[in-house]
Amino acid sequence: MTKVSFVEVTGTTYAVEADSGISAMEAAVRNNVPGIDGDCGGAAACATCHVYVDPAWLAKTGAAGEGMEKDMLEFAEDVRENSRLACQIKLTSELDGLVLRLPEKQH
Repeated sequence: MTKVSFVEVTGTTYAVEADSGISAMEAAVRNNVPGIDGDCGGAAACATCHVYVDPAWLAKTGAAGEGMEKDMLEFAEDVRENSRLACQIKLTSELDGLVLRLPEKQH
């Protein structure tokens, strides 16, 4: 199991545990984390799972991938260097303890 913390702008934190191999978006949706909708089901086609990777985790998650993920982030609000689509972050044991911050509002 991989632990992931989703942190709202207000500081409210939703700590979830998920099986390795699923995406951070799937973990959020399965655990009813507000603000992560995943409308496209993880196809990187909607930006409703936009998150900010906590700076301490950027080296392990990497930056947004070229192509579909980066293109879709252009439609998200308040995109930053640490912006990612949660559907493109696959959970592994190396990401145990991952912290993802939620934007103020989603697209």
